[in-house]
Amino acid sequence: MTRQLTLLAQIPMIPPPISDPELEALLQRLEEEGIAHDAAQSEHRRKRLNLETPTARLLQLLILAARRRRVLEIGTSNGFSALWIAAALRRLPGAKPLITIERDPKRAAEARENLSQAGLAPWTDIRIGEATGVVSGLEGPFDAVFFDADRVSAPEQLSLLLPKLEADALLLADNALSHPVEIASYIEAVSQLPGFLSMTIPIGKGLHVAHRFQA
Repeated sequence: MTRQLTLLAQIPMIPPPISDPELEALLQRLEEEGIAHDAAQSEHRRKRLNLETPTARLLQLLILAARRRRVLEIGTSNGFSALWIAAALRRLPGAKPLITIERDPKRAAEARENLSQAGLAPWTDIRIGEATGVVSGLEGPFDAVFFDADRVSAPEQLSLLLPKLEADALLLADNALSHPVEIASYIEAVSQLPGFLSMTIPIGKGLHVAHRFQA
């Protein structure tokens, strides 16, 4: 039975679990550039919409703590969140490269450049195309999925991924608080999944976390 929880206390800043000065410098630069870039854009589709750093740190910490080894990200953008995830996977024995999906070839090229600069290109597999179509062709299995693209199509992608999830799958989705209407169908779909415990963490734009517990 799924229980929906909401964490009311604010989450304090989480220190980065991986110490890599060069990577941290790159992430800081990308964060600053992303904020400036998005502020200058009037069209939503032209924005990078990167994760806030506290959310990215929490995402990385969850991957490390749960020892996820087969991770899928839907929504690469310029690779900001992929850098955090790939850095975690590099540390975990037996982990496979992150599969990340981006529909915009130009954004995918930016992501490749950033990941290469960080030495994390071998730990990422960028797939270009519409997310739902790409997801339908993936084999899996995945033990963690991060939804960070079109929130409206996320329920369909979730449905396609269900047979490809590990028993103790971890599901993560950003913008749970900033776009509650758009993400409502996804959260409702997760709430109907048997065995999942879920919560919305008020960090950044709101990170929805769901885990299927296996005794």
